[in-house]
Amino acid sequence: MLSQRQLFLNHIAQTSETPLALEIDKAEGVYLFDTAGKRYLDLISGISVSNVGHRHPKVVEAIKQQVDRYMHTMVYGEYVLSPQVKLAKLLSENLPSNLSSTYFVNSGSEAIEGAMKLSKRFTGRTEIISFKNGYHGSTQGSLSIMGNEEFKNAFKPLLPDTKQIEFNNVSDFTSITERTACVVVETIQGEAGAIVPQNDFLKKLSEHCKALGALLVADEIQCGFGRTGKLFAFEQYDFVPDILCLAKGMGGGMPIGAFISSKEIMHSFTNNPILGHITTFGGHPVCCAAAIATIIILLEEKLVDGVEEKEQLFRALLKHPKIKSVSGKGLLLSLEFDSYEQNKAIIDTCIKNGVITDWFLFNSHSMRIAPPLTITEEEIRFACATIIKAINELL
Repeated sequence: MLSQRQLFLNHIAQTSETPLALEIDKAEGVYLFDTAGKRYLDLISGISVSNVGHRHPKVVEAIKQQVDRYMHTMVYGEYVLSPQVKLAKLLSENLPSNLSSTYFVNSGSEAIEGAMKLSKRFTGRTEIISFKNGYHGSTQGSLSIMGNEEFKNAFKPLLPDTKQIEFNNVSDFTSITERTACVVVETIQGEAGAIVPQNDFLKKLSEHCKALGALLVADEIQCGFGRTGKLFAFEQYDFVPDILCLAKGMGGGMPIGAFISSKEIMHSFTNNPILGHITTFGGHPVCCAAAIATIIILLEEKLVDGVEEKEQLFRALLKHPKIKSVSGKGLLLSLEFDSYEQNKAIIDTCIKNGVITDWFLFNSHSMRIAPPLTITEEEIRFACATIIKAINELL
């Protein structure tokens, strides 16, 4: 009989020649357990998804309660479904007044696709500007505005009328004109290696877009839901986007995303044509129930309030001559090494020793640190000691 691993290799579509292929049996809190019972501290949260930890009891209970009522009923936006309504209201209560109308989707890529369409429809313009080394998803629209040509070349031609400019470079604002429908920016550039905005860059970008009538789309798919020390990362940088894209940490491990704007802008989808954007499973009641529980946990358990202190502990413990720099904000951090080969060897050793981490898509010589926000001081110390030990063993 074929092993589970061999069946995985035979029948699950692969996206690399050497998948990690950890065989996970269960997950709890900040830990994953394989079929042999080995425990791994998850230092990447399934790529910034499990912000409240794996299988948080309140999320699990919310899922069970909703399953007992109903699951899918009708294409999104047609029926009045309590989990959708409650979640949209909860989001609105925790966002600025212009971000009051939510369109639920299934993923971050879909949130970006919706925001791109909405921007074009509302402004009547066609050009979309994004940033070099920005990551916004893998569907053809989101890929078109990705800021890395190596990942795009094999799939061209992509959407026309897109342009990438430099993050943190105010002089590149001259590329934004009255032809620009929207500028799409990660509040913190994730796959570039947790690059934070400098010198009021995002505030200045917002002001420039407003002057030209271009919409500013903030991609907080990776950095949202408390990861930077605020519920939403834009709160750190003194600007408010016209459209906010969310996913990953939103559902406590369940698949859900959203793009949020004003009622006026979102109304554009209701006419010319009617049903300007549709999705079958967006706002799935079970996922919405999980998301409500997740946001309440973040707020009531004050997980967001503890992020800054945990960041400082990571920074204090991750000091070594071979670590060139530590960048990022909150619990989205990046450790820079000399090369991909060096970084990969350290990552592999950490996994062998029970700490899961990885590299960044556009910054392969840097290590990702993005644990669940529930991680404790003791667990941080263990994770950092494991990383330092791996560096010492290898280098």
